[in-house]
Amino acid sequence: MSHFVPEQSIEERGINVIRGLAMDAPQKANSGHPGTAMALAPLAHVLFTRVMRYDATDPEWFDRDRFILSNGHASILQYSLLYLTGYGLELEDLRQFRQFGSRTPGHPEVHHLPGIEVTTGPLGQGFAQSVGVAIAERRLRHQFGPGLCDHHVFGICGDGDLMEGVSHEAASLAGNLGLGRLVFVYDDNHITIDGATELATHDDAAKRFEAYGWHVVQLGDVANDLEAIEDGLRQGMAEAERPSLIVLRSHIGWPAPHRTDTKEAHGDPLGAEEIRETKKLLGLPPEEDFYVPDDVLGYYRAAGRRGAPEREKWLARLDTLGEEERERFEACRVGKGLKGWEEDLPVFQTGEKAATRKAINAVLVATAEKIPGLVVGAADLTGNTGTKLDLDDAMSPANPGGRQLHYGIREFGMVSAMNGMALHGGVLPVGGTFFVFSDYCRPAIRIGAMSEAHAICFFTHDSIGLGEDGPTHQPIEQLASLRAMPNLLLIRPADANECSAAWQVAVEADTMTALILTRQDVPVLEGTAERARLGLSRGAYILCDEEDGLDIVLVGTGSEVQLCVAARQELARQGISARVVSFPSWGLFEATDEGYQASVLPDDVPVLAVEAAASFGWDRYADDVVSIDHFGASAPGQRNMAEFGFTVENVVARAIQLLDEDAN
Repeated sequence: MSHFVPEQSIEERGINVIRGLAMDAPQKANSGHPGTAMALAPLAHVLFTRVMRYDATDPEWFDRDRFILSNGHASILQYSLLYLTGYGLELEDLRQFRQFGSRTPGHPEVHHLPGIEVTTGPLGQGFAQSVGVAIAERRLRHQFGPGLCDHHVFGICGDGDLMEGVSHEAASLAGNLGLGRLVFVYDDNHITIDGATELATHDDAAKRFEAYGWHVVQLGDVANDLEAIEDGLRQGMAEAERPSLIVLRSHIGWPAPHRTDTKEAHGDPLGAEEIRETKKLLGLPPEEDFYVPDDVLGYYRAAGRRGAPEREKWLARLDTLGEEERERFEACRVGKGLKGWEEDLPVFQTGEKAATRKAINAVLVATAEKIPGLVVGAADLTGNTGTKLDLDDAMSPANPGGRQLHYGIREFGMVSAMNGMALHGGVLPVGGTFFVFSDYCRPAIRIGAMSEAHAICFFTHDSIGLGEDGPTHQPIEQLASLRAMPNLLLIRPADANECSAAWQVAVEADTMTALILTRQDVPVLEGTAERARLGLSRGAYILCDEEDGLDIVLVGTGSEVQLCVAARQELARQGISARVVSFPSWGLFEATDEGYQASVLPDDVPVLAVEAAASFGWDRYADDVVSIDHFGASAPGQRNMAEFGFTVENVVARAIQLLDEDAN
């Protein structure tokens, strides 16, 4: 390990400055991961100064190359480059690394500061989201031509990313789709927090990715060789038909004299003395923190503006679009419909019967042509989950513009890819699976909600009413679980008209939406054609008014609203005046004002809720709830509903019981 000498090039000095920042920020925070950032400083330097096309003065330029740091614990590497190249980050932001309210949190968060494309954190998800980013890029290139969309997706992943199962799902999908603009560097440093990777795995990642259909470039032990790194990246860029994995052997913590190739360099600050010794080896001022000389900063700022001419040419091309094509491009870019798209929303007639999974499909198909960014698919359940478009062939290497996407049995990978598509922009992704399998993709739902990714999930077979598949497939606790997730818009429509209204809300939303849908047929209820459009957007609404005074409010969601409607009629025959409230979305209801909430659920009237799911959480709205707080059974769906109390007779009996308790 040689000392820094003045004869070193500006590139070598810049790389050492990055290494200094990678040591100083975690040390000041007493928290962080310096080792990977130190080892990969040359790689990041090559990406940001030689390879990637971007303009730091306009971070939202749509046709920029995308960079995703999947091993997001090494965030100080990305933050250092964003500061140096001029994204608006300041040196003080690096000094506030991992502190409350800072712009430099522990893992990169999209929308938090310019230059962060997706939220990475839990390992593997950045990689999987990158696959979605690459899907969006290729589809838009096919849809609008390379004049408007023609860029690469670069990423860095580590051993932890490739151990997590979601990366396997996503890598297999990417290989099957032949995503040639996706170039990932695998940081093969052989170290995890527990120690050497050999403690837990002896996988040959290169062979595994070759089996997935990837183009693999074995660079070897060249983490400090700028020319070799650039050559490997350009080999990946030149491969048009397959995604590329560039395998780079690095040494975590290099060149720290006592921490190189150690697990301690992974997750702990190096310590003041080790930093001083390392800075001496690099030729950095050993007692100066956050050292960035003016000429190094100037060099990187110039690199950050290299893409400005390309951006200006792109803007000029955008200006030449005709009015109709410009409207389609903008609708795609924001993931919304063309002007007046909602006029195509169907209205269903009272008395018709349809499972809400089938009703949502009718709504989807009716509006698809006016939502040009729509890409719809399922985790091998296309016909079962209402996600079949019947408009064109499936997306494939030969048909990159296909709007039907087969994800295979990869729920976690599906929603992660949907997040990537949504955050890239240009695509409104819709993905479907059975509601119970939302547990398989829950981590991606969480990241999507946190990222405000405009994606839509169809979760079907939503209760014990799905029947014979039994308790392993019958969701009980999933509604309560997902209702607890911030930023997730959860809607359980009661019938086809509520599905139509829910689709409008989902398309026009600015965050992730989950529609919870039935397998079994439910009737189109009287009043939803007139009331659901406005009512559903408020989360809850009065579907059936009380006839004379108000004795009790019956609240239902989804397939149980019909029970409330029928129970109201029976209660009326017994002289009890009931109101029926359809309550498809707690989140939307809670966003309304207190006056509206009180008009729907008066404080002085007993409330009985009916929902074929766990009772958890209903105490905030109801005095009692007909629910199921145990697992279901394998039987025809209607038998299950009857056995577990979801009948008109039981709802009536529980309503009378609640009224008696209230009177006493």
